[in-house]
Amino acid sequence: MEPNAHILVVDDDREIRDLVARFLTRHGLRVSTAKDGAEMRRLLDERRIDLIVLDLMLPGEDGLSLTRSLRAARSAIPIVMLTAMGEDTDRIVGLEMGADDYVAKPFNPRELLARIKAVLRRAQPGPEDGPAPPHGSRLGFDGWVLDLGTRDLTSPDGVMVALSAGEFSLLQVFVEHPRRVLSRDQLLDFARGRSAVPFDRSIDIQVSRLRRRLGDDAKDPQLIKTVRGGGYLFTAEVDKA
Repeated sequence: MEPNAHILVVDDDREIRDLVARFLTRHGLRVSTAKDGAEMRRLLDERRIDLIVLDLMLPGEDGLSLTRSLRAARSAIPIVMLTAMGEDTDRIVGLEMGADDYVAKPFNPRELLARIKAVLRRAQPGPEDGPAPPHGSRLGFDGWVLDLGTRDLTSPDGVMVALSAGEFSLLQVFVEHPRRVLSRDQLLDFARGRSAVPFDRSIDIQVSRLRRRLGDDAKDPQLIKTVRGGGYLFTAEVDKA
C-alpha cells in the first residue's frame, strides 16, 4: 500500500465522516472529507486523492451517479462504496457502475480500513505483493496492449482505456493465464488474494464490466467466454508487445 495515501471520505452524516477520518488518520492515512458530490468534485480538482470512500445515499447526486460520472470521465481512482446492510442490489449496481469494493453499514472501522488497504494494494502494488512489473512490461492480445508497469490499456485504435483497480487486476490474471479455464474461486484468489470477500456475484460483475471495456459482446462474448459450471476462459493469444 502506498505510504500516507490520501483518502477522501464522502458522507452526508458528519458523525460518520469525523469517526472515519479520525480512525484512518490514527492508522497513518491522510484524510479529507466531503458532505456531498459538489464538495467531492472540488476536492478532487484541488488535491491528489488515492481512494474515495463513497456513501451510496447522498443528498442530491447519489453515490451511484457520482461513481458513474467518475468512470465516464475516465477516472480510475479506486472507490469503496458504503451501502445499507443487506441491500445486495445496491452492491451489485455499485460494482457494475465501477466501484472497486463495498462495505455495508453499520460497519466496523477496522473492516473499512482492511478493505481500503486491500484496494490500494491492487491499485498500486507494494512490497507485500512482490516487485511491480518493470516499466514497459507490455502484453498484447487481439490488437489490445496492456502495460503491466503503468497499468495502461490501449485499444486496437490507439485509444487509452481507463481501468479501475479491480478491472486491471482481473485483466492481468486473464492475460497471464490465457486459454485456460479459471473458476470463480481461482479468479478471486489470483486477482484479490486475501482481500476477497464472500460476495458470490462480484467476479461475474467484474467480468461483465471488463467485457464492456474490451467491446466484447455480452450476448455472445468471444474474448472472455463463460464456461458452464467451470468459470471463464480468456481465448486470445497473448504475446509480448
